Amino acid sequence: MAVLVNGLACKDPKSVQASDFSFSGLHMLGNTSNAVGSRVPAVNVAQIPGLNTLGISFARIDYAPSGINPPLTHPRAFEILTVLEGSLEVGFVTSNPENRLIAKVLQKGDVFVFPINLVHFQRNVGTSNAVALAALGSQNPGVITTANAVFGSNPDIPSDILAKAFQLHKNVVNSLQSKF
Repeated sequence: MAVLVNGLACKDPKSVQASDFSFSGLHMLGNTSNAVGSRVPAVNVAQIPGLNTLGISFARIDYAPSGINPPLTHPRAFEILTVLEGSLEVGFVTSNPENRLIAKVLQKGDVFVFPINLVHFQRNVGTSNAVALAALGSQNPGVITTANAVFGSNPDIPSDILAKAFQLHKNVVNSLQSKF
């Protein structure tokens, strides 16, 4: 019988290999030629089984000039971001009822913390590519990209609900949904 921890099976200690504790590839530049101008390869328990139960994961984020990591949340983790190259505008929004934006421009070597499950973003404000590393406080942090979840759900959230929630015309909502 398999022992499950955080919904994942623990590997039989007799079958553990070095590959269960390593990952290669974060030195490689990510392809940022997409709609948002960023690439985020994650390194979590799915890539490194040895992370199971350790409460940490990792990601490299590459940004094209003006590229963004769009508004998103991690439902099971905080994030600590370190800028390796470039300049990033970063921020998060506090919870209701204040919904206050906490934002700052970071330079190479600067660090910023995003509290658990708060909507946050990053934007490259420099003229060249930027790179950051993010550590997350869960081996399986999850990610919910706000626009994808709201306008790209499957099936669609009814457009009249979104029109009312975002105070938009239904045709604008339909147009947004067609992009996701």
